[in-house]
Amino acid sequence: MALAKSFRELAVYRLSRRESSRIFRITQKFPPAEKYALTDQIRRSSRAVGAMIAEAWGRRRYSASFTVKIVDALGEASATQAWLDDALDCGYIDDDTHRSCDGSWQQVGAMLNTMCESAESFCQAQSVK
Repeated sequence: MALAKSFRELAVYRLSRRESSRIFRITQKFPPAEKYALTDQIRRSSRAVGAMIAEAWGRRRYSASFTVKIVDALGEASATQAWLDDALDCGYIDDDTHRSCDGSWQQVGAMLNTMCESAESFCQAQSVK
């Protein structure tokens, strides 16, 4: 597999971007009373994942900095799952939507965890240009 030249080439970035767009579409149907509560929180956490992946990419010169940002992204992916649980509990999404979204965010988390475990390979790629 060729080395990625941009964070946009990373499968985890593409998946998180797709899923945050999905979250946006789903939350458009949430009640207006949730605008500054659940809607805002789940949108922020889902969007933060991609941004943190991009930040981590820019910090590849230092393995520890890269890893910290990937761990932060993992935390936001987990927070998104927790917000999905709340949306389910409030009846804003059905079981199938929850299961599908949660599974995708679980996959994002697994991919981020793999990145943490192999941070050195991402960071070594930085110096090989």
